Amino acid sequence: MPALLLTEVWAYALTHLVPLAGRPVELLAGAALGAALLLAVVLAVRLVTTGAGVPRAGRRSRALRDRARRRRIPRQLDPDAPGRPRPRAPGLRPATA
Repeated sequence: MPALLLTEVWAYALTHLVPLAGRPVELLAGAALGAALLLAVVLAVRLVTTGAGVPRAGRRSRALRDRARRRRIPRQLDPDAPGRPRPRAPGLRPATA
């Protein structure tokens, strides 16, 4: 919805400002200024909504990533190896504690 509204405002401004521009250079300069302003607003909104200015979140994600890389892959254990108990199937009666 906001993108559609932004497109409509841009088209409205462009159609009403074209006759005011005496030369195409003025129109191009105005369009470049509008695009730069739009880019600045989008980046500012993105910075506020994502919380990119919070350094703690970056440290936490980096620490989690480093911890995941340090972890070893669990060994594949042989369930039939000597000394390992056999897995039990459920009985007819519930197990008593």
